[in-house]
Amino acid sequence: MQEPQPQASGRSFPPISVPACQPLIDIRNGERSSAHVFQRFNWKKNIMGGSSMLASYEKDKAEQRFAELKKALATCQSYEGEGYVGPFKVKVTTETPPQVGEEAVAFWETIPMGPEQPEARNEQFIVVRTGNTIAAFSELSVGARLSFPAELISRQVERLHNAQQP
Repeated sequence: MQEPQPQASGRSFPPISVPACQPLIDIRNGERSSAHVFQRFNWKKNIMGGSSMLASYEKDKAEQRFAELKKALATCQSYEGEGYVGPFKVKVTTETPPQVGEEAVAFWETIPMGPEQPEARNEQFIVVRTGNTIAAFSELSVGARLSFPAELISRQVERLHNAQQP
């Protein structure tokens, strides 16, 4: 679990090249939530694995953050940034999300790996809001487009919905 960072802490990497795309990163990482928790998955058939993030928000903040995410997805097609292994270029594509929660979006981020590795890094993100909670599920793969298991997403979102007060 990770508590919110102090406002003065700032980012450890430079901002990405297209500020309108920043919500794609921030919201899936639980930025500006009251509290959030991450879980990593190591699948038998994909050593890259997946993850989930659950973020809790006060009052109507989850709806506001989700609106920011949808706005970003409507305009963000690509961006560049710098990560742990250096600079990267991302292509963003959306897809039809599963019918879960009160709101859901699904998108892919594809990063070419360069001439030394011709296959691309593909990461699927499914982000769902239910009540005052935002859940993000991701599946990372190289060369293929593997998806986070829909049944696990559905069960988790149902549990989140049932656990919240009306």
